[in-house]
Parts: sequence; structure tokens; C-alpha cells
Amino acid sequence: MLIDTQLLLEYGGILQNFDTNEYIFHSDETPKFYYQLISGDIKLNYNDEDGRELIQSLLTNGESVCELLLFIDEKYPVNAVAMSKCEILKLPKDKFMELLSAYPQAKSDVLQYISKTLYQKFIMMQNLASPSAEIRIKGTLKYFKSFSADKSPYSLEIKLTRQQFASISGLRVETVIRCLKKLEKSGFVKIEGGKVYY
Repeated sequence: MLIDTQLLLEYGGILQNFDTNEYIFHSDETPKFYYQLISGDIKLNYNDEDGRELIQSLLTNGESVCELLLFIDEKYPVNAVAMSKCEILKLPKDKFMELLSAYPQAKSDVLQYISKTLYQKFIMMQNLASPSAEIRIKGTLKYFKSFSADKSPYSLEIKLTRQQFASISGLRVETVIRCLKKLEKSGFVKIEGGKVYY
């Protein structure tokens, strides 16, 4: 966990459950809580001018959700949507700031997490700017693997539908399918039962 669960509860954190496809927050809302994912998976998404869903990020157990916006006066640029049943610990913004002031290690951990996330986003943006579908898909796979402690081959199951993969990489579904098959043949990924492992 990014911040110790017991510490968050001591500062007034509340456990909340969300069902699949339920919104944790919507874009254009003002951030009022620190959210830490206890279990489940969340996607951060938005719709482009054509109404297509674009997925900006996927989060899983122990990660926080858009915490960097608690330090500035801006609204959420994305929605946070549960991709599975989720349990989230949420802490009011003012209590979160009190906690960080009282616990320098927690503050350091949050800053390190934000820095790592921003670094990975820069790498992801560079990959997505490439005209090559293969580079985009490899970059997306490497992005998700960067958050995993286990770096061994095929240790990470990519929990995305082909449509979601397309929404993240900015490619068509057919292109994603074709490219994943090519990457499987080269041994870059393993596909079993329709699931992609990297």
C-alpha cells in the first residue's frame, strides 16, 4: 500500500465499495478526497470529440487515484471508473494534508509515487507519438510492467479487452489484434485463453 491503511483510518479514512462500471468520480469535479485502492481495478478515462473512450491509465491494489490534483486547484480531467468490484479507502483532502505534515515518510512515499507515475507517463506519451503500432503496443505493455514488482517474462497478465487496449494505444482493435499475434510469434508476449501475458 502507498500509505499504511491503518494510518489512513486513524485520520478519518472511510472504506467504500464500488461495483463494476461505477464511477468513483467524474471529470470536471473538484478533488475533495485522497483515494487509495485496497482491492480491484480502476481505469482513468475520458471521451474525445467523437465520443470514443480513451483510457489514460489503469490502477490496481495499493495505488492512489489522481492524488497529485490535491496539491493544485484544478478539476479532474478524467473519470475514475471501477473495472471490477473495488474497495477504496478515501480520506478528506484536509485530513490527507494533515497526515502528510505529521508523517514525513508518508509524504516522501507519495512524492516518489507521483514522480514515478509522471516519468512513466512521459515515456508512454513518447511511445504513443510513434506512427508504429508495434512501438505503441510495446510501450503500453512496458508501461504496465513498470508498476509490477515481478519483472520476469510473462509474469504480468494484461487485464484489458482488445477494445480497451485500442483505447489506450490510440489504435484500431483490428490493428491491436494483428500486432499482438505478431508479438506472440516473436516471443515478446504469451497469449493463453485470450489473455495476454507480458
